[in-house]
Amino acid sequence: MFKAFLSLVTALIISVNAFAQKDVTKFLGIPVDGTKEEMIRQLKEKGFRQSPYDNEVLTGEFNGMIVDLYISTNKGNVFRICVTSPTYNNELEVKLAFNNLCRQFENNSNYLSDKSYQIPDNADIWHEIMINKARFEASYYQAPELNDPTALSDKIFQMAMSKYSAEELVNLSEEERDSLFNNLCYQYIAEISIQKLVWFMIDKTSNHYQILIFYDNKYNQANGEDL
Repeated sequence: MFKAFLSLVTALIISVNAFAQKDVTKFLGIPVDGTKEEMIRQLKEKGFRQSPYDNEVLTGEFNGMIVDLYISTNKGNVFRICVTSPTYNNELEVKLAFNNLCRQFENNSNYLSDKSYQIPDNADIWHEIMINKARFEASYYQAPELNDPTALSDKIFQMAMSKYSAEELVNLSEEERDSLFNNLCYQYIAEISIQKLVWFMIDKTSNHYQILIFYDNKYNQANGEDL
């Protein structure tokens, strides 16, 4: 990887074509992007069907469960898929389901997180939600798609050139180049991943609990531009 980076510096080769499309959150391999109609079409190809109770809701199998899907848009572009789990009758059931979901995300190399969100055994979920107004939730980030080493090197080169001239890069010591390369890789991964948020929470209804999972494309979310 370093040799590819150094050769790019020396030859001043810049290639941006591989980054023309944003690396966005995916749900079942489908980018959380585009129009709602196109998203519905692709989800139906995955086996989901319109709910008999609500034309705006899709229902189907996900992660071993029959779930409902809700699609949210901003200015015509999809920015969120919400997955609603079946209902759980008591605190123990939803705690086990929440912690199992945490373990699944933690053990999935496609996701990044800096902490564990599992609920302790002695946690009183009902009291925390109903009395203390607390929220039990967990957040993870889909890792960037780095399948093309050349494209990655090109991107790191572009980032390096925004900080240094070509002459300055060539004159860096080997230790300084290694440090720069590692820092830029970390920065790039962080910048991309933070836009690919997947999070879930426990929702308490009158008599039941549910887990809601949100697949968010933060590029498409409203950012105050209409204020």
